[in-house]
Amino acid sequence: MTPIIELRGVHRTFVKDRQTIPVLQDINLSIEPNEIICLVGESGCGKTTTGKIIAGLLEPSGGEMLVEGRPISSYSGKERSALRRQLQLVHQDPFASLNPAHTIGDILSFPLKRHKMVEGSAGVRRRIWELLTMVDLTPPGDIVNKYPHQLSGGQRQRVSIARSLTVQPRLIVADEAVSMVDVSIRISLLKMLHELRDRLGLTIVFITHDLALAKYFAWEGRIAVMYLGRIVEIGRTQDVIAAPQHPYTRALLAAVPEADPELTRHKHMLRLRSDDIPKLTDIPPGCAFHPRCPFFVPGLCDETLPHLTAIPGAAQHAACLPLQRGEALQEAAKAAASGYAG
Repeated sequence: MTPIIELRGVHRTFVKDRQTIPVLQDINLSIEPNEIICLVGESGCGKTTTGKIIAGLLEPSGGEMLVEGRPISSYSGKERSALRRQLQLVHQDPFASLNPAHTIGDILSFPLKRHKMVEGSAGVRRRIWELLTMVDLTPPGDIVNKYPHQLSGGQRQRVSIARSLTVQPRLIVADEAVSMVDVSIRISLLKMLHELRDRLGLTIVFITHDLALAKYFAWEGRIAVMYLGRIVEIGRTQDVIAAPQHPYTRALLAAVPEADPELTRHKHMLRLRSDDIPKLTDIPPGCAFHPRCPFFVPGLCDETLPHLTAIPGAAQHAACLPLQRGEALQEAAKAAASGYAG
C-alpha cells in the first residue's frame, strides 16, 4: 500500500537574528492511509513543525515530502489546490484559531462556499447542520448563530474540528488538540476523533507532549518519539509502551503518573544525568541526548550520530548506538519494561 505521506530526510531551519536554527534534522516518516500516529516529545522538539510540513503549511529546507508516492513539489495549479484540501490542521488554541467577528455558521460556511463543496444556500445550511451533528454539537440550531466567545473551550475545539472536515480531507494533523480543554472533556474529544476516523476513513497525525494521552489515543497505532528535531524511537504504541528502547522514551514513560499506588511503588525511576535540555543553536555532537543519558558511553555516544535502526530483540526502531550494538542498555531496557507496561 502506498503511504499517504512520506517524509524522506526532511530538514527544516529558521533564521533568527542572523542565526540559523536547525529545528528538524533528517526526519524519515511514512504514514499509511487510515493510520493513527502520535508525535511525542518535550516542547521545542520539532513536533509542530513536522505537523505543519505534513499539512503543507511549511516547505522543507532539505529532503522531500511525498504525497501518495509523488513529490509535493510536482503538484501545481488545481492539483495543488485539491491537495491542500486533503491535508488539514486542527490548532492547539481554538479561541485563537476561530475568527471572533464571525458566527459559527459563517466560519463553517466560508470553506464550503470557497471550494464549492455544496450548491446553494440550502445545501450550505444542510451541510453545516451535518458537520455540527458529526462533532456532537447538538442541536445545531443552538450553536450556528453564536460567536466563538459564547462557547466553552471544548465546544470551540469541536467547531475547529468541524471546520477541518468541511473540505472532506483525507488526513488531519491534530496539534495538541485537547491540551487546552478540561481533563473531563479530553476523553470525549478523543473518542469523537476515533469515531470520525472510522466513519470517514481519516488518517490522523496526533501531536502531544503527553505520552499517557498518546498511549490512550493511539493504542492501535504508532508512536514516534522526538528529541531536538529528530525521531529517536518509532514503533507500534503497544510495543513502545510495553518495552521502551531509547533512554529518552524510558524517561518520558517514567514521568507518567500512575493511578495505582502499587504500580507507583514498584515503578523503575530513571535518573537523568542532567535536567537541562540543550539549545537548538548548540546541539551536542554525536547523540543529542548524551549529556542527559544515564547510559552514556564515552567515546561513542558523544562522537557518533545514531540513526533510526531496528533494535535486536525489539519490534521498534531506535536511534541509540549502545542498543544497536546489543550492549548493556538493551538488558536494562528489558529489565525496566515491566514498570511501564501498565
